[in-house]
Amino acid sequence: MNLSQTLLAAFYLLLPAIILYLEKKSSLVKKIGAILFAYGIGIVMGLSGLLPEGSIKVQEMVANISVPLAIPLMLFSTKIRDWFQLAGNTFKSLLIGFFAITITVVLGYLLLKPQGDTEYWKVAALLTGVYTGGTPNLAALKTMLQVENDTYLVVHTYDMLFSAMYLFFLISVGQRFFLLFLPAFKRNSTVDIDVKEVDTFDKIFNKKALLPLLKVFGVSIVIFGMSFVLAGLFDESVFMVIFVLALSTLALLVSLWEPVNKVVESFDLGMYFILMFSLSISSMVNIDNIIHPSYHLIWYPGFVIFGSLLIQAILSKIFKVDTDTMMVTTTALVCSPPFVPMITTAIGNKNVLVPGITVGLIGYALGNYLGFFIGEMLRFF
Repeated sequence: MNLSQTLLAAFYLLLPAIILYLEKKSSLVKKIGAILFAYGIGIVMGLSGLLPEGSIKVQEMVANISVPLAIPLMLFSTKIRDWFQLAGNTFKSLLIGFFAITITVVLGYLLLKPQGDTEYWKVAALLTGVYTGGTPNLAALKTMLQVENDTYLVVHTYDMLFSAMYLFFLISVGQRFFLLFLPAFKRNSTVDIDVKEVDTFDKIFNKKALLPLLKVFGVSIVIFGMSFVLAGLFDESVFMVIFVLALSTLALLVSLWEPVNKVVESFDLGMYFILMFSLSISSMVNIDNIIHPSYHLIWYPGFVIFGSLLIQAILSKIFKVDTDTMMVTTTALVCSPPFVPMITTAIGNKNVLVPGITVGLIGYALGNYLGFFIGEMLRFF
């Protein structure tokens, strides 16, 4: 790399630290969210015309390396044993949420797929991953399935737009609306599970976390290498699929090892790499594709978000899931764990905070597998 490319790579490496600092200090940046703020900066960079010649090589390098490093780090703090301690209502709501999302992804694919489009199944995989997990799963599936940058950016842009509308509905009138036909929450129906509240991702700046983070980062590098070697044993056409699935599986197995699992800051370090990915991929933006995309890409995220909410509400009525549990479950899956505290504050019920975040973390762990499975199933239709 020449000097300008090296400086660009350093910029991508260091800017997430500035974003996380601003998120902690600025209420506006915190409301926007670190990931969305990173996308905004990346788009401005891409449209500014100031990026050096050959920047695409740096952007692709950062995007291709950051996600595989992030996946293990984000899964290390997964508490698989706690999955089995969820209260009955929360567990029912989780299963209903998974079903509602997958069925609307399938229906949306069959209704909206453009004739002759042989890549649309990848969009279905992306939406399954992001609405059962979150942005890390979206990024992982983009890497796994080698989705085109323009398609990824359009899907994520309109995902964020519809997600904002969805959150506004839940926060403003959601609880009053669902109480019209769903039961109210019973205060003694929750289980206290020791899961950290996911809010900001700045715990990596704690000096005491430096040594533990270096250790788990080393474990992540080992898993990266093992997955790379394993994927190399298969045909080149499935290399990325095997690579990402191996990363996810090995990380979940390692999460059972207490010395790694107890380093909760590893999740924040993983998010740091996701911010690097967000900056690099959004700075490749083609503004015309975002302003004038195919309506098949525009409406698919909205169909899944609001269609899954409708199905989840109907099934919650049938299976007698209370309003608050349903609301935090759908928020944790569709919008990811960082938005759960916002919903619990809006509905005035902190009792569902921990179960809601647990649901979201389960989604993070399973989103890659579910997204890949649904995508592979739909590519034959």
